Amino acid sequence: MTIRQALRAAILGIGILLAAQSACAAVTSPWCAAGKPVKFAGLNWESGSLLTELIRIVMEQGYGCKTDSIPGNTVAMEAALANNDIQVLAEEWIGRSQAWNDAYKAGKVLPLGKVIVGASEGWYVPEYVIKGDAARNIKPMAPDLKSVTDLARYKALFKDPEEPSKGRFLNCPIGWSCEGVNSQKLKAYQLSDSYVNFRPGTGPALDAAITSEYRRGKPLLFYYWGPTPLMGKFKLVKLVEPAYNEACFKTLTDKDQPKPCGSAAPEAIIRVGVSRAFGDGEPVLRGFLDKFNVPLDLLNKTLADMSDNKLEARQAAQDFLKRHPEVLKKWVDADVAAKVSAGLR
Repeated sequence: MTIRQALRAAILGIGILLAAQSACAAVTSPWCAAGKPVKFAGLNWESGSLLTELIRIVMEQGYGCKTDSIPGNTVAMEAALANNDIQVLAEEWIGRSQAWNDAYKAGKVLPLGKVIVGASEGWYVPEYVIKGDAARNIKPMAPDLKSVTDLARYKALFKDPEEPSKGRFLNCPIGWSCEGVNSQKLKAYQLSDSYVNFRPGTGPALDAAITSEYRRGKPLLFYYWGPTPLMGKFKLVKLVEPAYNEACFKTLTDKDQPKPCGSAAPEAIIRVGVSRAFGDGEPVLRGFLDKFNVPLDLLNKTLADMSDNKLEARQAAQDFLKRHPEVLKKWVDADVAAKVSAGLR
């Protein structure tokens, strides 16, 4: 071999090495390579817990990350995210929480991806309350109930068992962002004196209360949202609220506002919330989270299966990734998807 040939071979070898290093770097997470765990908000509602586990599995199997889940209510987790005590909150409803709004304005958190598209929320009653249910021998109880403005005259129908002179409104659990918004809505709709603001201890407790009353054909007024298993199982009617008004909705997200004004929720924008430190220092995982989305129909079906079969979120997430590799491949490169799939076998 001549000197020129040897030199060419050496240059070619260096090029191959650099290309290999570049390819490796493209799928190596700086955060995880440094040995730092990615800490998640331990969200305690079905879709939140499922989405959390989907992201954790991809990071663990596809990128070799260590992850952890920290329990706590939404507001506490948003504060932890702002302080980088946790790095990822898998289901953040943008604009609904003052804690998130303040952290975002201060540049401490970032929203990534379009996690769920087409979600809804509001105040609901079972359909049989308005239309009855002949198959269950239930007659209409409030045939002209259409909007939140009608509720003042129906407090006796939704009677609270502990305070019979008032109706009962089933709110979110204490600590959830929606709990504060709904509490303000009770004031805005002038229902605070006629309805008990009942807040279950957990998301499952809220579901259990709704399910129990629905199956017995009882009148029930509650806040709920989708995607969730119950939305697919039960026939529900969403009550009309005043049209969305940005200024009024700000009074609903501010728990200290003494005179809130009514407003429907804005269009649901659901993102992955990450701490600024994580988002700025983690281009690889940030790229994955920017693409992370679960189609609404698949999400509803998975949540229903999760509920019916009493699956833990981790198991439901593993089953989802096994059954829907085509969705996984939309989030990450083929080599990363292959690692995830191999780790699930």
